Amino acid sequence: MKEQNNNYCVIMGGGIGSRFWPFSRTNLPKQFLDFFGTGRSLLQQTFDRFKKVIPAEHILIVTNAIYADLVKEQLPEIDESQILLEPCRRNTAPCIAWASHHIHALCPEANIVVAPSDHLILKEQEFLDVITKGLDFVAQTNNLLTLGIKPNRPETGYGYIQIAEQTGDNFYKVKTFTEKPELELAKVFVESGEFYWNSGLFLWNVKSILSAFETFLPEINARLERGASYYGTPQEKSFIDENFPACPNVSIDYGVMEKADNVYVSLGDFGWSDLGTWGSLYDLSPKDRQRNVILKCHSLLYNCKDNIVAMPPEKLVVIDGLEGYLVAESDNVLLICKKDEEQTIRKYVNDAQIKLGEKYI
Repeated sequence: MKEQNNNYCVIMGGGIGSRFWPFSRTNLPKQFLDFFGTGRSLLQQTFDRFKKVIPAEHILIVTNAIYADLVKEQLPEIDESQILLEPCRRNTAPCIAWASHHIHALCPEANIVVAPSDHLILKEQEFLDVITKGLDFVAQTNNLLTLGIKPNRPETGYGYIQIAEQTGDNFYKVKTFTEKPELELAKVFVESGEFYWNSGLFLWNVKSILSAFETFLPEINARLERGASYYGTPQEKSFIDENFPACPNVSIDYGVMEKADNVYVSLGDFGWSDLGTWGSLYDLSPKDRQRNVILKCHSLLYNCKDNIVAMPPEKLVVIDGLEGYLVAESDNVLLICKKDEEQTIRKYVNDAQIKLGEKYI
């Protein structure tokens, strides 16, 4: 394997996490929260995980400018130069393009792993083994690599990757990508054995990904590549503040991965979960005999089953006769809705914002 000093990590931590409303709020989104009472937020856990195989000084956090102080507070061990502050939200492609040009100015031979800040990994050593092998793979080729997860249910909230022929030890050419299929199609995918969940974790050499941006997203590439010439100076921030908002809002999956012909997938079984919804948190949490999940609060439940209850720690919640509900309170918002209708939470957030303003968002 190439020497470790060529390896970098980009942690994307600028989202709002609206599907976790009302716990996840604009001023304190889910990546900064400690959902499981471990004493470490999702962002901190992600950083802790990667610094075991990548030098801490090579880990960059890309986030929205309004979260600068939160990142500094939660990760005091990193230098301010390792925090890239987006002036606005523009999805994952512009985020990754800026970070890639930034890293290229530091290390033109860099191998990069790109990770969301809010994923849960239960089998850490297995995960780190896959990451280490993946970094070695992209260091020796010009291929773009993503990590695929064997599905255990027909999930409609994830993207799917169809695999083709195998290349080497646990690397497969990608045949197709499919975004969040309908339930019946998801069932077909799972039964076929050819489809894996798209984890949203990516690995590549910096030259490979910049070449892909030049080919498939030339507008984004042209807008951001000159910023690297200002690396580490106040001019870089001014350049990004001016050019980043003009980038199109496009994901790396749609903009690059679905179009490139040099995309491979490495399959892993490391207890992965995209902790993106209340439902995923319910699945991962301990349950009582009636399959209720109670998070951080005192509760008295009667004739209740299959619920998730998340209230402030000092609160007592008394519930009678609910089945399959989410009951969540944070600050000035109480949400009660069917647990399985969590995709409508974004609608609730939009309605609250339009009708009542930003104070509840």
